[in-house]
Amino acid sequence: MKLGQDIIIVATKNKGKVREFEHAFALLGKQVKSMFDYPDLPEVIEDGHTFVENALKKAKMVGDALGFPVLADDSGLCVEALDGRPGVYSARYAGENATDQENNEKLLQELEQLKQGEDTEQTLLSPASFNCALVLYNPSSGEHMETFGTVSGWITSDVAGAGGFGYDPLFYVPEYEKTMAELSLEEKQSISHRGIALRELIDRLQR
Repeated sequence: MKLGQDIIIVATKNKGKVREFEHAFALLGKQVKSMFDYPDLPEVIEDGHTFVENALKKAKMVGDALGFPVLADDSGLCVEALDGRPGVYSARYAGENATDQENNEKLLQELEQLKQGEDTEQTLLSPASFNCALVLYNPSSGEHMETFGTVSGWITSDVAGAGGFGYDPLFYVPEYEKTMAELSLEEKQSISHRGIALRELIDRLQR
């Protein structure tokens, strides 16, 4: 699949994701537009059972509506001690329209309940992974391209960092001995689930 235009349309209203996409595609000299630039599009209901299903649905609905290729992301946190939750419900774990803080608080409460009676000094609560599915869809040909990225770490009760978004302040990266929210954008892009998926996508587009 080839992209001829200088604009990449990304099907998201998450400002943090938009910033990361802008950083990645600036290296290719491409401008990123998001759903903030197309406010009249209908809301996509993310009812898929996997990250890939949700990303494909968003890319196809927005791509068909606009008539241009669209890139969609669906990503989330999978926590081992919670049997993979919140997973595809990461953005709305504490309810529809929940804030990042509300989602983080619910996650920590659930993990701390599981740890009752155990060592309360232990700040690393459970192994976890961030996962990202990217789907690029071209409505003129009906083709789509999928990539996937994952990064492993731990959920920590030692919330730290003002960067990033979502669960980043809780996601401890042993390699850096920091949470994802304490990393610079360049550091985060180099190891993150979205960074990994984006590099594979860009590599395939440039072949």
